[in-house]
Amino acid sequence: MSSAWLLPEHIADVLPARARHIEALRRGLLDAAAGYGFELVIPPLLEHIESLLSGTGHALDLQTWKLVDQLSGRTLGLRADSTPQAARIDAHMLNCDGVTRLCYCGPVLHTRAEGGGSTREPLQFGAEIYGHAGLEADPEIQDLALECLRVAGVGGVVLDLADARIVRSLLAGVVAEAERLEAVYEALAAKDSAELAHLCRAFPEEAQRGLLALVGLYGDESVLADARRLLPDRPAIATALAQLQTLASHARQAHPELTIGFDLADSSGYAYYSGARFAAYASGASDAIARGGRYDEVGAIFGRNRPAVGFGLDLKDLAMLARGPSARPAIRAPWSEAPGLRAAVRELRARGEIVVAELPGQAEDGLAMVADRRLVGDRDRWSVEAC
Repeated sequence: MSSAWLLPEHIADVLPARARHIEALRRGLLDAAAGYGFELVIPPLLEHIESLLSGTGHALDLQTWKLVDQLSGRTLGLRADSTPQAARIDAHMLNCDGVTRLCYCGPVLHTRAEGGGSTREPLQFGAEIYGHAGLEADPEIQDLALECLRVAGVGGVVLDLADARIVRSLLAGVVAEAERLEAVYEALAAKDSAELAHLCRAFPEEAQRGLLALVGLYGDESVLADARRLLPDRPAIATALAQLQTLASHARQAHPELTIGFDLADSSGYAYYSGARFAAYASGASDAIARGGRYDEVGAIFGRNRPAVGFGLDLKDLAMLARGPSARPAIRAPWSEAPGLRAAVRELRARGEIVVAELPGQAEDGLAMVADRRLVGDRDRWSVEAC
C-alpha cells in the first residue's frame, strides 16, 4: 500500500523558496505584458471538451484529462493549453472587431509528462494578439517573449525560426493517408532522412526532393538562401522565406545580443501553427523555454476565425533557469497584545516591511535565516534594531 502523502508521478508540491521565486516571475512577466498593452484574462480550469480541443490537433487531445459533468452528462476537459480558451474569450466574450491583446497565467494539466524530468502540471504563461493578419503582430509577440526572458534574467538565448507553410506547401496535392503524413512530420522533426525517403517514395518527385532537402536546412541565415535554391518555387514558400528574413532582421536589430538560427524542418505543432513560428532556447535548458507563432485557424470552431499570433512558456521551467530573488529582510517582533506594540507592527507592515511575530515558546533558530532586525521597546515606545 502506498503512503497517503505520496503524490502521483510527475506531480509535485512547490515549496516556499521556489514558490516565492515563481510568484516573483509571474508578477514580472504580467507587468511586462501589461507594458505592451496586453490585458489579463483568467479562463476556467475545465470546460466542454469541444471548446478545449478547437484547432489543436491530435497531440493536445492525448494530453487532455477528460471527465463527465455530473450536471449535464457532457464530457468536460481539464485544460492542457490555455490558447483555445483565449480564442473563445476573444471570439464570444469580448467580440471585438479590432485588435485584442490578451495574456494569462495559470496551471494546465497533462495526462503525460513531456520529458523525464518535466511536470504534468505546468504553470503556463501566454500572450495572444487577435485580429491582425499582417506580419507586424508577429515581431511584437516575438519581442514580448524575449522581454519575458530578459525580465527573468535568462541569458544565452537562441531564437530558432521556422514556418509551417513550407511543409504544407510541399505536401499540397500529395495523396496519402493521415497516418503516413503524421509519420512524415515526425521524420522531419527527427531529421531522419532514411525514414523520410521511405515514407515519401510514392510522392511526386518535386515533393520528395523538397522534403528531403528540408532535413539539412538548419543553421544560420545562409539557410534561407539555400532554401530558395533547393525548394520548389511556390508562392507560399517564397512568402514564408521572405517573412522569416524580416523577422530575423527585426530580432537582430531589437536584440543584438541574440543568437538567431533557422530550422525549416521543425514540425512540432504542425497541426496547430499556420505561419511563421519561433522557439527560444537558453543555456542550461534541454528543450525550448518558450514557443510561439501564428495560428490563424485556432478560433474557427467558435465561428470567428480571426488572425492570431502568440506564445507560451512554463513558469516552473523558467524558474529553473532564472536568477532567484534576493532574500527579503524581516523584523522579529515579540508576541504581545500591548496596544503600543501592535500599533508599531501595523505601521511597519504598512510601510512594506515583513514583521514576524515570535509565538510563545518559539525557538529563535526558526527565524534566524530571514530576520535581520528586531523590534524592541516597552509599552508605547518601540524601535527597530539590528539583530
